[in-house]
Amino acid sequence: MKALFIGGTGTISTAIVKRLVNELGWEVWLLNRGNRTEAVPEGVHQIIADIHQEEDAAEKLKDLTFDTVCEFIGFRVEDVERDYRLFRGKTKQYIYTSSASAYHKPAADYRVTEGTSLANPYWQYSRDKIACEEFLMKKYREEGFPVTIVRPSHTYDERKLPLGVQGNKGFWQVVRRMLDGKPVLIQGDGTSLWTVTFNTDFAVGYTGLMGNPHAVGEAFQITGDETLTWNQIYATVADALGVELHAYHVASDFLAAAGRKYGFDFEGSLIGDKAVSVVFDNRKLKHVVPDMRTTVRFDQGARIALDYILSHPEECQKEDPEFDQWCDKVIETLERAKAEFC
Repeated sequence: MKALFIGGTGTISTAIVKRLVNELGWEVWLLNRGNRTEAVPEGVHQIIADIHQEEDAAEKLKDLTFDTVCEFIGFRVEDVERDYRLFRGKTKQYIYTSSASAYHKPAADYRVTEGTSLANPYWQYSRDKIACEEFLMKKYREEGFPVTIVRPSHTYDERKLPLGVQGNKGFWQVVRRMLDGKPVLIQGDGTSLWTVTFNTDFAVGYTGLMGNPHAVGEAFQITGDETLTWNQIYATVADALGVELHAYHVASDFLAAAGRKYGFDFEGSLIGDKAVSVVFDNRKLKHVVPDMRTTVRFDQGARIALDYILSHPEECQKEDPEFDQWCDKVIETLERAKAEFC
């Protein structure tokens, strides 16, 4: 079997590529700009190109056909329109990576299935993903374009941690605050439910859909089965660090308003996603991919990630003083308000 990955070196796709090459014996091709060659396993074929340069990409793909084309960097409808032009008649399956944030926020029921309506008034990213899905499913219904939609939720690997309130440079400053004994911001009261998935578990579900005739024309959410509160997620990270968690709970709408002035988009990432309780019903995926299950619990995954992060400071420890100062300011402001009224 022969697969092409558009991208192929990100958090999710790296684990999938490794599983295909090392365990399942697929012939794997990557089309990307060649910026992360260290993440590419031996034996993978690379096409160095910018997919946004359509004519050049078409020329480099002209003699190739695939069993499955996997799109990981399609964020707007013009991206999938381009892919449709490039791969119509050249692949037996096109898998589009959408997002579980496309589901209605808040949904009528915290238990989410593939039938949950798609609508997110808070996050343009999610609305763009919905538009991509709608275009592709229209092409499937009208022309038989062999699309499969996948909707990941919060997937992580050994290079990052899944946290809720963080700055534009990522998670590290939150970890730094934990290590320094400083309070860390948690949205709401920390009791909303969330699902995190280690990328090697995600890869089992994804590869089970590749080349699977039961997957064409369908959408699947791919997540683990472990559900945690945000308080549990942060406490697990602190425990893995060997420090005491000093949680500071702040209403999500306050964080969204307070972050806007400083360039932090918490309206999309929190109100449009992480502030809402979600529990994913994965029965549809498991019916098609019986091997899908959670093998890396979050307490295990957090330790795997921290072992790597703490031993790779240049790669993973990106200081973010602006976010750090903003956290202090939020806490100071709320403490002053408490003192005035209490």
